[in-house]
Amino acid sequence: MSGIYIHIPFCKQACHYCDFHFSTSMKKKDEMILALAKEIAMRKNEFELLDSAGNNNQIETIYFGGGTPSVLTTEEINLLIRTVYDNYKVVENPEITLEANPDDLSTERILELSKSPINRLSIGIQSFYEDDLKMMNRAHNSVEAINCLTEATKYFDNISLDLIYGIPGLTDEMWKKNIETALSFGIPHISSYALTVEPKTALKKLIDTGKIAEPQDEVASNHFMILVDMLQKNGFIHYELSNFGKENYFSKNNSAYWLGKKYIGIGPSAHSYDGKKRGWNIANNSLYLKSIQEDILPIETETLTLSDRYNEYIMTGLRTIWGVSLERIENEFGLNYLTYLKKQSQKFLDDDLVFIENNILKPTAKGKFLTDGIASDLFYLNLEE
Repeated sequence: MSGIYIHIPFCKQACHYCDFHFSTSMKKKDEMILALAKEIAMRKNEFELLDSAGNNNQIETIYFGGGTPSVLTTEEINLLIRTVYDNYKVVENPEITLEANPDDLSTERILELSKSPINRLSIGIQSFYEDDLKMMNRAHNSVEAINCLTEATKYFDNISLDLIYGIPGLTDEMWKKNIETALSFGIPHISSYALTVEPKTALKKLIDTGKIAEPQDEVASNHFMILVDMLQKNGFIHYELSNFGKENYFSKNNSAYWLGKKYIGIGPSAHSYDGKKRGWNIANNSLYLKSIQEDILPIETETLTLSDRYNEYIMTGLRTIWGVSLERIENEFGLNYLTYLKKQSQKFLDDDLVFIENNILKPTAKGKFLTDGIASDLFYLNLEE
């Protein structure tokens, strides 16, 4: 199974914390839709019909990310979905996700989307507090957040929402209230991330000039533990570091990425992966459009070394409930890698940050918030290929 990710590089306004590729000018939106459709068609032969295991390489997921995909009209979204169906073999009931902001989800728009092939919404709530939304420069307000969830749950069963923790001034009690509000809508999936300060963002500048306090790791850690505890008590499975889903509501698109499945990334800055090579499109709207119009794919690629693939498996495996299989490490990467992994992980085993069960290496509850740091210490950087 494979997936197609479609990057929509437009937003109404720039969130202060965001470092993704997007433009706040919609002037080239029509031109971009046609280019995205053309790239979808241009890459239809990129995946072999059968993978190495002899399985049909059908498209299982279509994911509209960004940017803000909900700035597209439903007609434009349907055009891109039709283009996928016209050029690829798609499974009978694919997961088709649209990332959307609350200000784009009026009752009329939600009803319209419910009649389209979109069957999963990922809604960027981030916080139900007005002060938080203003500080982050979100395009929606708290009333719109509540209203869109009230309406969306009437028409969509499969909904995910995003929440951000570790926001300066967000107390533990306020954070609990955010989670309680999300739970009150019966949402089956929640993605939650710590507020991070990326270079060259407005948030970084506001912190450097003293206008906003710097996020504190201790606060974020407390919020994370509260999140894990509350969601697990409400029947959510913590299946990836930042993702929680009810049974049968894990994101198929994201799970495929963590499990190392193939995917094609369409649009400026989008990434692709075929199991051996990784590619990324140019992160410039004008240059992307020019290249596609000239029938040239604006993509750079790199062939992953054995160490690259090992490191990626360590990073993604530790972040998920599936963990890192020691048997797979030995079979796929060799005894040297297994020996190295066991040696490097010993200190984390001693500190009760990871454990081994059924030959699977996983982080403990205490180690989950530190997963990325642990993974980096397990990376193999100097092995001869």
